[in-house]
Amino acid sequence: MELPADAVAATAVVEVVRLSARPERYGAPMTGDVVSRWTGREAADSLGLISSMPPGEPRICFAPGWGLRAYDALDEPLFELIFCFSCHHAWLWGQAVPAGMGFDTISGSTADAEALLAHFRDAA
Repeated sequence: MELPADAVAATAVVEVVRLSARPERYGAPMTGDVVSRWTGREAADSLGLISSMPPGEPRICFAPGWGLRAYDALDEPLFELIFCFSCHHAWLWGQAVPAGMGFDTISGSTADAEALLAHFRDAA
């Protein structure tokens, strides 16, 4: 999955959100509990896993269970990202997301996707 390179480079903190509901529309705030805040290597590794996930075959359900919020060193928001590992869709939005980069697919069945999902579950 393609992430905005400048935003990834500027990311100092990643919040992991266990979604309680899908946002009502693209770009609406995520709802759910923040289950962890990752910094340093943990934040970089999670973004690396996301970036390494290849596109997937889209399906229909879009019931995302997890999301991320990325912040810079001043705690300013950079982007939000939600995933549905079942239907392989991802939504990406925020001030650091260029136009045309908001929707993507991920292969939810790769080793990297499974590692990321396990990382989310361990955080909760």
